[in-house]
Amino acid sequence: MRSAYSSGNLILLAFTYLFYFGQFGVFIPYLGVFLDGRGFSSKEIGELFALITFARIAGPNLWAAIADSTGKSLRLLQLGALLTLSMFTLAFWVDGFWYLTISFSLMMMFWTAILPQVEVLTLNCVRANPVRYGYIRLWGSIGYILLTIFTGKMIDIFSSEAPLVVGVVVLSSLFMVTLFLIEPKRDVNTAKDEVSIWRKVRQPVFHGFIASAILLQLSFGPYYGFFALYMRDLGYSGQATGWLVGLGVAAEVLIFLKAGKLINRFGVKWVLLTSILFTSLRWYLLATVAASPIFLVAAQCLHAFSFGLAHAASMHFIHHYFGLKDQSQGQAIYISFAFGIGGAAGGYFSGSLWNQGAGAELSFTLAAISALVAACCLLPICSKRM
Repeated sequence: MRSAYSSGNLILLAFTYLFYFGQFGVFIPYLGVFLDGRGFSSKEIGELFALITFARIAGPNLWAAIADSTGKSLRLLQLGALLTLSMFTLAFWVDGFWYLTISFSLMMMFWTAILPQVEVLTLNCVRANPVRYGYIRLWGSIGYILLTIFTGKMIDIFSSEAPLVVGVVVLSSLFMVTLFLIEPKRDVNTAKDEVSIWRKVRQPVFHGFIASAILLQLSFGPYYGFFALYMRDLGYSGQATGWLVGLGVAAEVLIFLKAGKLINRFGVKWVLLTSILFTSLRWYLLATVAASPIFLVAAQCLHAFSFGLAHAASMHFIHHYFGLKDQSQGQAIYISFAFGIGGAAGGYFSGSLWNQGAGAELSFTLAAISALVAACCLLPICSKRM
């Protein structure tokens, strides 16, 4: 009975990852195309990306504080999924820079309630066998691939408004799946000399890790904001763009299957450092040889490192560094700084530099430098501390 319960819950968590990251595949790669279709300039697209990403700074900490104090991770997950769907649908009826910014910012704030709680639920479910985390998490990558390719095709067939329709279907499915999840019992924390979460945050090891994470996410600015438009300017179709994004995530899926073993063998520091260096190479290839299909495919395959392995190593560090009591807040602090501050800065600067495609090479070159500096931030950290 216990085994059936566990298997059923893990399958539902796999579907939760599938639809959550599937919505990323709908929203992130094609938001620039959608906004371009509504008449936005590249500067406005970058500013909107930056503003809505700021919602990932305050939002995660608010939700995590509630989750850690109440222990109701699942209820917050369900509420976040419902409110995300509600805010996303507003884009059908509103237009203009500030109306869409408010709609998507509210959506992003509620969206930030979802992933930390999914991670906590999953890690609690698989704590007896941590290697299983990679197998569950890879379904998020599968969802990203499928929805990215599908949405690209829908844009080719219909219009730049297609991501809205697809997104509503995906978010509705996400909410429905969360209604059937069961929250596992948390272990009672019996440690008597727990270290305050803020004391952990002030440690040099965390400073180096979070600085690296911020710079890594900053480097993703041109990719998240303008990759689809960049591909269109280079003569690739929407479907081809979908396949290229999907290829990157397919490589990510393969690396997730080996992530646990790689981290156990080489340690978090060296896995993360190597992944970030490959990320720098990836952005340099996009800056200089993206017109070549061969090099473009090679660059996209490096997504296995720039997101897949980097994410798995970061989750491993956060989960063990903050421990059981503060795991939701630890996830939230990581998301707020890395994806909030780093993502917002990346969106803003890439939008300022893009200049309707004329600044593409410069944007990706600076992204490569940002990733290189991110790798340097990890060098002073002792391997045993990570």
